[in-house]
Amino acid sequence: MSALYLGSQRHLFDCRKKLASRSVQLAESDIRPTDRFLMERFITGGASVSGQIVKAQGFIEMENARLQTLEYRPQLEAVSIDIETDYAADTLYSIALYSNKTSTVLMIGSNAAAKPELDRTELSLRFFEDEAALLQAFLEYIRVLDPDVLMGWNVVNFDLRRLQEFADRAGIPLQLGRNGEVILWRKAIQSNDRYYALIPGRVALDGIELMRSATYQFENFSLEYVARQLLHRGKLIDDVDQRGAEITALFEADKPALARYNLEDCRLVWDIFCQENLLGFAIERSLLTGLELDRYGGSVAALDFLYLPRLHRSGYVAPAREHLESANISPGGYVMGSLPGLHDNVILLDFKSLYPSIIRSFHVDPLALVVGLEETDAIEGYDGGMFSRTHFILPDLIERLWAARDEAKAKGNAVLSQAIKIIMNSFYGVLGTQGCRFFDSRLVSSITRRGHEIIIASKKFIEAQGYQVIYGDTDSVFVLLGTIDAASVAEIGTGLANQLNTWWREKLLTEHRVESYLEIEFETHFNRFLMPTVRGSEAGSKKRYAGLIGEDKILFKGLETVRSDWSPLAREFQKVLYKDVFLDRPFEGYIKQVVTNLLDGKYEAELVLRKRLRRKLDDYVKNVPPHVQAARKAEAIRQERGLPSLYESGGWIEYLMTACGPEPRLYRQSPIDYEFYIDKQLTPIADAILVFKSSSMAKILDRQMGLFV
Repeated sequence: MSALYLGSQRHLFDCRKKLASRSVQLAESDIRPTDRFLMERFITGGASVSGQIVKAQGFIEMENARLQTLEYRPQLEAVSIDIETDYAADTLYSIALYSNKTSTVLMIGSNAAAKPELDRTELSLRFFEDEAALLQAFLEYIRVLDPDVLMGWNVVNFDLRRLQEFADRAGIPLQLGRNGEVILWRKAIQSNDRYYALIPGRVALDGIELMRSATYQFENFSLEYVARQLLHRGKLIDDVDQRGAEITALFEADKPALARYNLEDCRLVWDIFCQENLLGFAIERSLLTGLELDRYGGSVAALDFLYLPRLHRSGYVAPAREHLESANISPGGYVMGSLPGLHDNVILLDFKSLYPSIIRSFHVDPLALVVGLEETDAIEGYDGGMFSRTHFILPDLIERLWAARDEAKAKGNAVLSQAIKIIMNSFYGVLGTQGCRFFDSRLVSSITRRGHEIIIASKKFIEAQGYQVIYGDTDSVFVLLGTIDAASVAEIGTGLANQLNTWWREKLLTEHRVESYLEIEFETHFNRFLMPTVRGSEAGSKKRYAGLIGEDKILFKGLETVRSDWSPLAREFQKVLYKDVFLDRPFEGYIKQVVTNLLDGKYEAELVLRKRLRRKLDDYVKNVPPHVQAARKAEAIRQERGLPSLYESGGWIEYLMTACGPEPRLYRQSPIDYEFYIDKQLTPIADAILVFKSSSMAKILDRQMGLFV
């Protein structure tokens, strides 16, 4: 390879373009020059700058400047912002700012609109005659507060985008940058309505995206839902769907009430960020990967940032993405067939970070693959992969991250521990992504198929010890102990884990001459455990089970209780019924009572079904599922009433099943189809467990059919 060094980015881009036009293959030419500069110096966060300082006209120049990596965790100042508009987001009503330094609402109107009962210690409410004056005041507040971070809920693609539109309309530059710079907007490649905001000197952090990147899982990422789950409080206007009309009504008749509502949204976001330490998570992730604070995804870029400088120091360069040749897709994690039934005393043995452990143990690594294919003593992988015993990078990276995570856990630093775990576990996914410059089926197959081998061999080992494995999934096995003294369970579970770890160490040393980093742990004891059958079959299901832990806690996996597209009634029904069955309590009376109450119309609020429209409404042509039918009915009604579209481009729809089919919750006109909820919601849940008690919904309800006529 030849390396070309150019004196400016302009020359770099010109040279790159000319070489590409001559069909000269360029390696790593897609790396941004700024990223290249930082990664080659291992600068992922803090840096020390040294050189000769020269005062120039209006600025300070540093000659012979040198940057070196420095461990530094900043204490960033933040402010939570939120705007209120009319329903169509065409008219700006107010802007709220909340932090440990301010509690302010800026609103269009006159001071006469402020009622005397407004608590002035609660918030500062200021009025402005028009949007232009309001926006100027907001920009001045940001300038004076000088925050590092603007936080909010969908803050970029709603609040900042709308503010940009209002500012453009008013002819005001939206100068939110630290030195009065405007926002630089970049549209997402695969979306017409998704943007990224570059604010010089500051960063905008969106709570939704940040929580998703931190692997939080909620049925609904609305601020109302997340706040209820985490803070046990929500918005000051309860009816989410009527909120637009109510906000306009408050703006016209009760501006102080709107100010309190606006500020409470800011406070909810602030409290979620503080309680969950989301800003701390963003900082730790950035320090680990070198990515910007607001780069929520970027796993491929993170691997580049960590891997490439180490690859260069080994004397190699990486290919450009367009030069990839491998097109085979590796199989996913191994899922074992299950033994259906209602079982006593099942233990879960779980491999700790299985895929990173495989990478470490078998040197699954892009550099090790290139070198190993030329060696005679390489470690054999899958799909023809061979891995060097001495030349590798990724196993060392994981080893360092692993040690750092153990240290973080020992110090009680849960945020850092979680950030490290996410990055460490992302390496396999990145290697299996065709957008990764190292994508090669020999790499990913040598991870996933090795995982298959490990789970299958572990099952055989456990069964050789006299126990039955009833299920296995990717990195864990479920072992049936049966009727046994509860006091012996922990001893058996820990003993099996220790035996397996010893066996794997000896096996890998003997067969592959490598050190084993596989570590299996005794994780959970289920007093009772349900492995249901596949509906309409006697075969055991996969990725679906429920288990009683202790006397009170039930863990559901893949069942209706943890699925948002089942009604709240059905989900609560499953929780109560399964607990009764697990604890050998009578359950017939509960089933009859639920059905009776349902037919008496006592559960209307609990019958709402909620499902996501993943495509535009017009894209559903051949198969039109119930939630799409409901959304189309809602759109037709809204069009008749002159209301803007809610579901045209996708989103979440709430609906009920009625005598006339699915209807949107907001505009239901027909009576509820109670038989649907009995037959399609309650019965499948009940029969999945009652079959193992020689019972069924039909048997229980047939005894008193007179109640249901």
